[in-house]
Amino acid sequence: MAKIKLLTDAAADISPEYEKELGIRVIPFKVAMGDKTYTSGVDFDNDKFYKMLDAYDGIPATSQITAFEYEEIFKEYYDKGYTDIINVTINREGSATYNNACMAAESFFENNPEAKGKFEIYNIDSEGYTGAYGWPVIQAAGKIKKGCSAKEIAAYIQDWVSNCVIYFAMYTLKYARKSGRIPSAAAFVGEVMGLRPVMRIHDHEIKTFTKVRGDKAVIPKILDLTADEIIPQTPYCVVYGRDEAVRDELAKALTKKLGYPPADFFQIGAAIAINAGPNVVGAIFKSQKV
Repeated sequence: MAKIKLLTDAAADISPEYEKELGIRVIPFKVAMGDKTYTSGVDFDNDKFYKMLDAYDGIPATSQITAFEYEEIFKEYYDKGYTDIINVTINREGSATYNNACMAAESFFENNPEAKGKFEIYNIDSEGYTGAYGWPVIQAAGKIKKGCSAKEIAAYIQDWVSNCVIYFAMYTLKYARKSGRIPSAAAFVGEVMGLRPVMRIHDHEIKTFTKVRGDKAVIPKILDLTADEIIPQTPYCVVYGRDEAVRDELAKALTKKLGYPPADFFQIGAAIAINAGPNVVGAIFKSQKV
């Protein structure tokens, strides 16, 4: 009988409640701030990290999950009698984590040749960030309970991430400027003019799709972009940072426009907030235009 374990990393922004309730293993990232190193989900929660980020003048850095760490985890679940691991990682263009997981799988089978044919590892590159892969991992937990095979579940996740789009906006360019995501001169001009970039994430890329002037124009633009591109009647999610009011405003607007509410909400953690800042809002959905 199949025994399947779901793995992902902290950039999927799966809540501790889901992690515990659904038995999903969320592997943390380490975050360096000056001469101190912290572990996400252990040394801070999201709200605490936002405050740490506000108070820190430098540029925090996240560490990739190493091949050694992954191989130890694969061995742990093999020894526990699992038959399959489905591991969904942060976008490979943004981190070496996916490549490390693939190297770890190769090394695991070299060191444990008896596992071949009895144990499968499905490493999936999410191609994106946050709930773009957090959502299908959560759904995968339900599919395990229904008795779906690991192959079926991996195919479902792959289909979702390959067709998923995120539109999100940053209410300040301070953090993108510090991280280098937006050049300093462009960020300065944008702040002076009150411009808010609306970013599009798909197929490993983060692009500035358009810009709007002022905070009040952010939600209407995300609303229009989502309504134009979403596959009708498919589930969508809202991603947000520290401001629950803008989360609720976007959710209400999308519900009215699309005729049904968000399937879930994802609050960005350290891996995303370092580059985007804690003041963001956006929509995650399966696109008909990819």
